Amino acid sequence: MDLSAEEFDQVAREVFAPIYPVIARQIINKSGITRGTCLDIGCGSGYLGIALAGITELSVCLFDKSPEMLKIADHNIVASGFKSKMWTLCGDVQDIPLADKSIDLAVSRGSIFFWENRVKAFQEIFRVLSPGGCACIGGGFGTPELKQQITEKMLKIKKDWLEMVKRNTGKQNEIDFNDELRLAGIPQYEVNRDDKGLWIIIRRTT
Repeated sequence: MDLSAEEFDQVAREVFAPIYPVIARQIINKSGITRGTCLDIGCGSGYLGIALAGITELSVCLFDKSPEMLKIADHNIVASGFKSKMWTLCGDVQDIPLADKSIDLAVSRGSIFFWENRVKAFQEIFRVLSPGGCACIGGGFGTPELKQQITEKMLKIKKDWLEMVKRNTGKQNEIDFNDELRLAGIPQYEVNRDDKGLWIIIRRTT
């Protein structure tokens, strides 16, 4: 969507707000990781990272290539009361400015569909994962009910919303993600597609 940072944040707050706590809980249940450092890639306003900070002992880095979005994310960190365990970092997923094996949990909701080189991005995400670390990346709505609720609201904002969701979470992207993960040399991953969305799980054992 061609929205300013302020407009994007408004949509996140007014339309998507119910999904972040649900997806955060699903990520924790899937990964089993509640301590260490979390990287929220393409964080936007930071609401998924904030939800994760609220239910875990994770320190959370909100990572985005837009300085405008990160200014809003900084404000949201302060407003959430998590300034002691959250911070922002500007950069691109294709060249993450962090050390090897420094991240225990990497998450990203929605941004993968805008990555220019997903093979390189997957390699970078795997590089920064620590042994025993996990990445949960994709696009989803938490539950079918929340998906329907958001769809009803988004159709008033974006007429081609259904087509975009179908394209992003459809069978072709499932195929493409599998191909790109193999090309990236990721040794352990799964791609899950259901009525709630499309998610990639990457695990690093060593």
